[in-house]
Amino acid sequence: MKKEMAEGLKERKRLPHWMRMQMPGGKKYMDVKEIVRAHKLHTICTSGNCPNIGECWAEGTATFMILGNICTRSCKFCAVPTGKPLPPDTEEPYRLADSIKKMGIKHAVLTSVDRDDLEDKGAGFWATTIQILKEKVPHLTMETLIPDFDAKPELLEKIILAAPEVISHNLETVARLTPRIRSRAKYERSLKVINQVSKSGIIAKSGIMLGLGEREEEILQTMDDLLLAGCSVLTMGQYLQPGLDHMPVVEYIHPEKFEDYKNSALQKGFSKVESSPLVRSSYHAEKHI
Repeated sequence: MKKEMAEGLKERKRLPHWMRMQMPGGKKYMDVKEIVRAHKLHTICTSGNCPNIGECWAEGTATFMILGNICTRSCKFCAVPTGKPLPPDTEEPYRLADSIKKMGIKHAVLTSVDRDDLEDKGAGFWATTIQILKEKVPHLTMETLIPDFDAKPELLEKIILAAPEVISHNLETVARLTPRIRSRAKYERSLKVINQVSKSGIIAKSGIMLGLGEREEEILQTMDDLLLAGCSVLTMGQYLQPGLDHMPVVEYIHPEKFEDYKNSALQKGFSKVESSPLVRSSYHAEKHI
């Protein structure tokens, strides 16, 4: 497996021309970087090696990651460190609110590491953070990209009652590949999360990665499964291997194929679809409310 992953990482260095990314830089980028640093915050942009960091930070937007930078799970696609997290920082929501005000953000995207070490998986901290942001930053709209909380209804209800405009939970990949790629998470469990969100009346959103060896019929079936669960917004992007211990890229999907999948998803009934090689979960998130 190590040899396979090493070969995959070598292949990543020969990215196809359509995977070229905007290099980070410029005043707005540096302003966002300094605000994040000064307020001791984490972003999935840096922790997850997002390819759009140059574009998004240059526009003054970022996806903030709460509850620390150490995850209790070890998914084979994710660059976030795995280990024993620190206790939740009760001042973090206030620093986050201050950062959002300084950046002039109107629509914020929040995500978090998995906190299986906590009795409520971090759901209470999530709800508190949303409430504080609403109090401190009037007129702010929010998308929350949440863990599965083991699909426990009472924990998900805490997020739902906090009432962000969008609740997103990524399915990540097709059913067949889920056991190989996702740590502890289960395909059907994630669909239950999305279904509970949808039934609440809040916009339910999800995302999948392509290029991990999935077949076209599996992607189309995943779309059907998400729609049946009540998902209305879908993102699809190219998987990139973060490091040697992660799953290798099986295939680089051509932009035209991403466009085909987008058209299929819209025809099937999704209201919003972002589908291209560099798309990530929070890409153009402000359009999804």
